[in-house]
Amino acid sequence: MATSPPAPAPSPSPALLRLLFLVALVVGCFHGLGAVPLFDLDEGAFAEATREMLARGDLISPYLYGEPRFDKPAFVHWLQALSVSLFGWSEWALRLPSALCAAAWILLTTAALARVWGERPALLAGAAMAASLEIPVLAKAATADALLNLWLAATCLALWLHLREGRRRWLLAAYAAAGLGFLAKGLVAVAVPAGVAALHLLLRGEPGRLLRLAAEPWGWALFLGIALPWYLLQYRAQGWAFVEGFFLHHHVGRFGGTLEGHGGPLWYYLPVVLAGVLPYTAVLVAGLPRLRGLWEEPERRYLLLWFLLVLGLFSLSGTKLPHYVVYGYTGLFALLGLVMAEGPLPRPLWLFLPPLLWFLLLLALPALLEAWAEGVDDPLVRAQLAEAEDPFGPWWTPALTLAAALMVAWMLLPERRPWPGRASRLLVAGLAITLSVSGLLVPAVGQVRQAPVKALGLAARERPEPVVMWGVNLPSFAVYARRLTPRRPPRPGELVFTRADRLDGLPGRWRVLHRRGGLVLAQVLP
Repeated sequence: MATSPPAPAPSPSPALLRLLFLVALVVGCFHGLGAVPLFDLDEGAFAEATREMLARGDLISPYLYGEPRFDKPAFVHWLQALSVSLFGWSEWALRLPSALCAAAWILLTTAALARVWGERPALLAGAAMAASLEIPVLAKAATADALLNLWLAATCLALWLHLREGRRRWLLAAYAAAGLGFLAKGLVAVAVPAGVAALHLLLRGEPGRLLRLAAEPWGWALFLGIALPWYLLQYRAQGWAFVEGFFLHHHVGRFGGTLEGHGGPLWYYLPVVLAGVLPYTAVLVAGLPRLRGLWEEPERRYLLLWFLLVLGLFSLSGTKLPHYVVYGYTGLFALLGLVMAEGPLPRPLWLFLPPLLWFLLLLALPALLEAWAEGVDDPLVRAQLAEAEDPFGPWWTPALTLAAALMVAWMLLPERRPWPGRASRLLVAGLAITLSVSGLLVPAVGQVRQAPVKALGLAARERPEPVVMWGVNLPSFAVYARRLTPRRPPRPGELVFTRADRLDGLPGRWRVLHRRGGLVLAQVLP
């Protein structure tokens, strides 16, 4: 159903908007890509499974600690293996596939929106995605989430274009993208697009068209031709244990129960979304009264349904993690770009208050952390905080003070030329938030949490003895040690990576070789 494009509102000039989009894309997806160690558990687990895949010469079955890993399919490991084979083993190479997938995700979204609504709302939406709080974090993580979001967005957007234009090529593209998404992370890549399309067509009173969408023979041929071979090969290699581990435990079990302690209340994702879309929180809140108008327009309702379905589905899930709601962010940011293009935006006082609060929170973080550390009972956390070498660095206070002062100035800036308009300033605020995360916050956390793990892993690499992990689950250690590190009690003569406060539980006699941040590399003596 064709619709007229939204009426333009005061916005950046086309040249300035294109420049902001390109800068946001580079900063959001690539800045600081290799600046910090791998984070445990997720990055460490994905990277170590890739390392073991290459060491085993088995590109079908991911393993972790020498045991089959049924969490995710192999697609992301293939990309990481290709990257490290081309560029060598480094954090940068392990994260590069995610960065490229995130950039493709944003570019694909921008292109689809520009086809329907024109350049301005499309660029505003794309720039906002790249210059926000949560999406750039996933873009620089060596996990499967950026890869999944690329194909999830491709599937939903291709269905959106098919429902609008009626062209079969978009439907076939949706099936192909769903197959790639199923190969990236499993059922969620099919459930979300299918649910959005079904709700959209049922609300329009077109159940017959829904059946035709679901019964496209060439589409199913594409989907099965892309996704099925790996699943069959993995089942052949691992048998029923794969079905039980992948589908029953990590799909049904993750939704129906709380895995690994990742639970939360029904309203868990409301604060996550309000923070995750920073600095556009005020635009989101101000857009709530426009929901009725968005709902009445079918094309916009599809995008709103996309976000609301993901929000509702994962709010009901037993296992909750902040990045699950990102599966619906493409639809949400598309609507935010539309709101910014159509206007009016909130008053500057409210528009720049959320990013100002973010920078003030980061400014206070060293003092807050110091006060919190006094009451910490965990010996490992206490040692990490005590031994970290100035994690905040010399740029922390001046950079954040400047950013906070800029937000205050933009609250008070007159609304006249040649000053930049509200949308331009908001995108620059997004760039500042993205830089504060990748250039200040993540390196500080990495210095405290992961630098000790990396240092001990590198020390273990220089030793000839076998090494095991005991009492901890930090797979990035094995990545840096470049060797298989089983999780089990050590035997005489072996090296053991463990917590310093658990040394007394080691069997027999031992001597500490290296100690860092509450962690140790020790040797069990004969």
